[in-house]
Amino acid sequence: MSQPTYDADNVFAKILRGELPAHKLYEDEHTLALMDIMPRGDGHCLVIPKKPSRNILDVEATDLAAVMATTQTLAKAVTKAFSADGVTIQQFNEQAGGQVVFHLHVHVIPRFEEVKLRPHTGEMADQAVLAEQAEKIRAALAAL
Repeated sequence: MSQPTYDADNVFAKILRGELPAHKLYEDEHTLALMDIMPRGDGHCLVIPKKPSRNILDVEATDLAAVMATTQTLAKAVTKAFSADGVTIQQFNEQAGGQVVFHLHVHVIPRFEEVKLRPHTGEMADQAVLAEQAEKIRAALAAL
C-alpha cells in the first residue's frame, strides 16, 4: 500500500501559515507546540513539525528528532505547571491507527492519579480556559 499524500489544507498547516489562531506555547526553527483545542485532560498540548509531514511514516528523521526533543521539553513543563503525577505521550498514524488530522503531531497530556482521560468528544474547549492553561505552561517553560 502506498503512503497517502500530505494535505496542505489540514488544520496544523493552516496554523503554521497563520491562517487559523492557536494558543502557542513554544516555537523554534523546526517545531511548534500549542494547546489542543479538544483536550482530553487539563494542559493537553500538541507538538508539530513545521515542515510538512503526514505522520511518522514520512517525516524526515531530523524533523522527528526535533519533535521529540520539543515533546520532552513540553512534558517537563506541563508536569511542572500542573503538578502532575505523570504524563501521557501519544502519537497516531493513519486512520486505522487513530490519526484524525494528517500532519504529524504528538499529544502531551499531564496525568493525575485516579483521574481518567476525558473522551474525545470533538467539542472545542472554552478558549479562556485554554488561554489560562497556556499561560501556566509558558511560565513553566520559562522556568526550565
